[in-house]
Order: sequence, then C-alpha cells, then structure tokens
Amino acid sequence: MIADTVVYRTNAEIPNSVYSEFGDVLIPASDTTPTGLARATSIEKSRVLLGVDINIVRPKQCINGSCLSLAINANRKELIKLIKGTTVRHIHNSEIQSIEVALPITICEQEKITSYFKKIDHLITLHQCKYHYLKRIKQCSFSLLNKTDWEQRKLGELSSSFEYGLNAAAKEYDGENKYIRITDIDDGSREFKQEDLTSPDTDLSFAENYILSEGDILFARTGASVGKSYIYKVSDGLVYYAGFLIRTRIKPEHNSEFIFQNTLTDDYEKFIMITSMRSGQPGVNAQEYSQYQIMVPSKPEQDMISEYLSELDHLITLHQRKYDKLVNVKK
Repeated sequence: MIADTVVYRTNAEIPNSVYSEFGDVLIPASDTTPTGLARATSIEKSRVLLGVDINIVRPKQCINGSCLSLAINANRKELIKLIKGTTVRHIHNSEIQSIEVALPITICEQEKITSYFKKIDHLITLHQCKYHYLKRIKQCSFSLLNKTDWEQRKLGELSSSFEYGLNAAAKEYDGENKYIRITDIDDGSREFKQEDLTSPDTDLSFAENYILSEGDILFARTGASVGKSYIYKVSDGLVYYAGFLIRTRIKPEHNSEFIFQNTLTDDYEKFIMITSMRSGQPGVNAQEYSQYQIMVPSKPEQDMISEYLSELDHLITLHQRKYDKLVNVKK
C-alpha cells in the first residue's frame, strides 16, 4: 500500500506555500474530468513552488519517485474508483494511501526500470515532434508554390465521372473482396485501414462498376465525416466502395495524386464547411463536389509536386506509426 512506503502530505494541510522535494509524486486533488485526476507525475527538481489542490506523495529513501509514479499510473483503475463529486471531482489524500502498488524491492532495480521508461518517453517525444514538424512543412507547401502560370479549374472539369457507391451491407471478409466505407478511411493518414476488413454482402457478379481503379478518389458525402477523402492504390487490393462514398475518376491528362493532395488543404476544409451546411445532417453531393475549384499547373509540374508531397506523407505516416508503437510498448 502507498501508506506503507511514503510520507503523504497535501497543500491543504500546510498553511504556507509548498515547495517540491526531489522524487515527489504529484496527483491532482480536484478536476472537472476523471482523466485529469487519475494520473501521477514525478518531480525531479527540488524547491519548485507547487500550486493548490495537489496531493503530494513523498517517497521514503528506499523508493524511487519516478518508479512509484509509473506504478501508480499502471493501477489507474484503482485511482478512478476513488473519485467523488459531480461537476468538480476530487480525490482525498487519505483514500490515496489505501491504493496498493507493486514495486521492485531494491532501489537499484527501480532506477533501471525508470531509466528504461525515460528512454521510451524520449523516443515518443522525438517521433511526435518530427510528426508535427513535417505536418507544418506540408501545410505550408501549397502556399509557397509559385502559381503564376497555374489556371483555376473545377474538379468536375478534371474528372471523367462522379459515381455513388454500392448499396450493400458489410459481411465478414471473404479473403479477396474488400469493402471500404467511411469508417475504414483513417482520419489522419487517409489510408485504407486493413485491421478489420469486410466484404460486400451482395452478388458481386453485378457489382463490377463499384471496383476501384488506381487513382480513383473517394469522398464521404454525408455525416460528421463529410469531406473525408481517400485515393485508391493497387496495393490496397480488390476494393469495392460503399454507398455513402462518391468516386471521382480523374482524367488521364491530370495527376490523381496532385488532385487528392488538394483535398488535404485548408482551402478544401473551408469549401466543405460552407458547402455541407444543411438544416439536418451535413452533406455534399456529387454535383457540389464537382464545383470545388483547384489551381492546376502543367502535368509535369503536377507530377513533381505530387511526388514531393507523397514523400512527405510517407515520412509523416512513418513517424506516426513509430509513435503509436512506442506508446503501446510503454503500456
């Protein structure tokens, strides 16, 4: 139990300002959300002035504060059980002392565990910073391009067709025929998620028109995800697209990837925000999508720009996956 291993104090028990000691573990005493309360943080600097409404867990000399905070966070379910209140929730110091945590006996082993987790945290922060840095670079890319010789075209002028998807339910994946719905498009990377694949529950001998070809772009046409886009790649396999999606097939004299990259810009988001306004559920139909205006350079320049942006997307996705993997390793 925490009470067996630490000396516990709170700001409420001390009339004057409280300063931290090396190794203190802090747990919020009150918050409006349970997630804010049920988390411990270790302090590695002495004489840091602490604010009010903080539970201070002060370890004995045989306990490493960082290791203790890891042990407490690993047992967050027990902390959540202690939360009381409605609008403003709180955890009382006497109740925290009853939580049981598992710790190595020796301080040496505790320090090794702490060192390991610090290295993981460093890598997580590193990949997170690289991810956000590359995202900022990409966001600035279109605005920095010289568009003097570009011309403004409507998406309908760049496309050979706009077609609605297959009106069929999803069933268990049959191992060959994949079914893509709005929820199968990753919000961040805009890639086809391959974890929980399904197949269309219909006679596919009459569904050839709903098979995606390389370079086809899909748009979500209704609901909270309206405007979400995806570009089909051959590596995604044999894919049929569902009814709440609209497929546009780009003319061969234009680069599909370049058109798709335009759907990831701030201008596109503004277009969707304005166009999707409805009295009920937000939506954008095929005719409205065809009116979206894009600044278009020559085909060779489209090819170069799309190649550059695709490489940035690859790096962004790479760092996001490494970040997710390290977070899971830490858990």
